[in-house]
Amino acid sequence: MHKFNRTFLIGEIGINHNGDIKIAEELIKKAKLCDFDAVKFQKRDIDTVYSQKVLSEKRESPFGTTQREQKEGLEFGEKEYDIIDNICQREKIEWFASAWDIKSLNFLKKYNCKYNKVASVMITHEDLLNEISKEKKFTFISTGMSEEHEIDNAVKIFKKNDCEFALLHCNSTYPCPPEDLNLSYIHVLKKKYNCIVGYSGHESNVSPSFASVILGAEIVERHITLDRAMYGSDQSASLQFDGMRALSEQIRNYKKILGNGKKTITKSEKKVRDKLKYW
Repeated sequence: MHKFNRTFLIGEIGINHNGDIKIAEELIKKAKLCDFDAVKFQKRDIDTVYSQKVLSEKRESPFGTTQREQKEGLEFGEKEYDIIDNICQREKIEWFASAWDIKSLNFLKKYNCKYNKVASVMITHEDLLNEISKEKKFTFISTGMSEEHEIDNAVKIFKKNDCEFALLHCNSTYPCPPEDLNLSYIHVLKKKYNCIVGYSGHESNVSPSFASVILGAEIVERHITLDRAMYGSDQSASLQFDGMRALSEQIRNYKKILGNGKKTITKSEKKVRDKLKYW
C-alpha cells in the first residue's frame, strides 16, 4: 500500500500560469522553496472537452474575444511541458497533471510522472477513469461536485483495475465560503472507503487546510499564484507566497503541536510554576 512519510503537499498551478512558461517556472521554484512535495498542472484537448458551439462563443480575455482563444491561450503544449519536466527535475520536485480527456492522458505518458490526478469535474467520466486506472499509477481523486454514489463508482473502477488511489475531499467553489467546507466529511471518506484521504482546498486562507490535517488528511492540495489579482478564475482561491509558506510551516510542525497526549509539566512551565507558587 502506498505510504507518505509526511503530509503530501501539492501546489496546484493548474492554469494560473496564464499561458506564460516564465510564470510557471516561478511558481515551481516558490513551491520548492516552501517545501511543497509536488506541483500540479491540468491538460485538456480543447476540441475534445468543449463543443464547437461553446468555443465559438464570445469571451473577452487577454488572449482574444472568443472562448476558443481564451482556452487555447491557457493551454500548454509539448514545448512547455518539456520545459516544465526539466525545471522540476532540476528543482527536485515532483510534477503531474490532471488529464481532462484520453488524448491528454496519452500525451502525458511521455513524461513518466509518478502520479495521476482525476479532477473533480471528471469523476463521472467512466471511460477516462478506466484509462487512468489501467496505468496503475497512484492517483489523487478529487470529489468536488459529486454525490456519494458517484464516488462509489469511481472507487469501484480503480479497485477493479487494481490501481491505488487517494480520495481528496473538496468543494469546487472558487473561493469556497467557510460554511460550505464540510471538513467533517474527511472522517466519512476514511471510514467508508478505508483508503488514504486528503483535502483539496479552494478557500481564501490557510486555516481550513491546516485543520484538514488535524482531522486526518494525509494530502493537501492548494492552488498557488504569484498574485491573486492576476487574470484567471482560480486566482482568488489561490495562495500567494506568504500563504504557501505559512501553510507549509504549519503542516510541517503539526505533530509538535499535537504532542503525545500525556499531561506533564514542561521544563518551561516548571520555571513559571517555581516562580509563582509561594506556598
